[in-house]
Amino acid sequence: MEYRKLGNSELELSAITYGAFAIGGTMWGGTEKKDSIESVQASIDHGVTTIDTAPFYGFGLSEEMIGEAIKPYDRSKVQLLTKFGLVWDGSNNGKGDFFFDADDNGKQVPIYKYSSKENVIKEIEESLKRLKTDYIDLLQIHWPDSTTPISETMEAVETLIQQGKIKAFGVSNYNIEQIKEAQKTVQIASDQVAYSMLNRSIEKDLLPFTIAENIGIIAYSPMERGLLTGKYFTDSKLKENDHRNGYFGKFDLQKVKTLIEELSSLANDKHISIAQLVLRWTTLQKGIAIVLAGARNAEQAISNAKTMDFDLSASELTFINEAIAKID
Repeated sequence: MEYRKLGNSELELSAITYGAFAIGGTMWGGTEKKDSIESVQASIDHGVTTIDTAPFYGFGLSEEMIGEAIKPYDRSKVQLLTKFGLVWDGSNNGKGDFFFDADDNGKQVPIYKYSSKENVIKEIEESLKRLKTDYIDLLQIHWPDSTTPISETMEAVETLIQQGKIKAFGVSNYNIEQIKEAQKTVQIASDQVAYSMLNRSIEKDLLPFTIAENIGIIAYSPMERGLLTGKYFTDSKLKENDHRNGYFGKFDLQKVKTLIEELSSLANDKHISIAQLVLRWTTLQKGIAIVLAGARNAEQAISNAKTMDFDLSASELTFINEAIAKID
């Protein structure tokens, strides 16, 4: 495994980071607790020391399982990344930006983006309890909230830093102007944004800015929620309440299939999976600090960790980039 300094912070994080959205179950067709905990532990056992989660993932379940999974390990050697700002329990009293209705076992739950100072403090205390820890390595705002001044949110963050409850702070889904505003109050270590072979929009403006400002990019959805594994084209049975039924529809699936078929020749030559090839390519892109990879069981977790066991040569990267260019 390779460990990288995150932007201007003192954090050293594993290049492949465990992404814990799917194990929460919400929007993913449910979850298996035993498999989920084993996937976290298998990741740590194979060098993935960094875990990224959020209260919204399973309405607290993801954080709870991570708290249970890391109990046997030295806390100082595991980096916990979590977030705040998505409210589902009605505690916002209708305040904030309505985001969407999430499916919770057939029940539609309204989700709000809400990051008032009071809510930030409340959410962090709840996360600390669920994660069974007294500090969070990297706290992140999950989505921008247009109803709360950024300065108010960042004042709450600064208080948490002073209290020692968080080591560093990052944003998520923030644009350049929002980062600039946040930086007036607190140091921004990272911006967690969507980035993949099929979605490279940040390369135009955001990435040059974050590189110049020494802000690390945390890439989420590098596999486009499993689409780039190729499994969807051989076993496309998704549960009815799996959000990917709609999510995959935004892509030209024939082009994606063609890309996967082309990359398969290189993956086969290197005796690796398409998923590992895609993840490794992502880790090698300029300005990308760490890459999130989800796993529903130990086998997937180990495969993700082994992504860093091989490298890609200049000619191999050229081959991959040319294949990607064909579908743009």
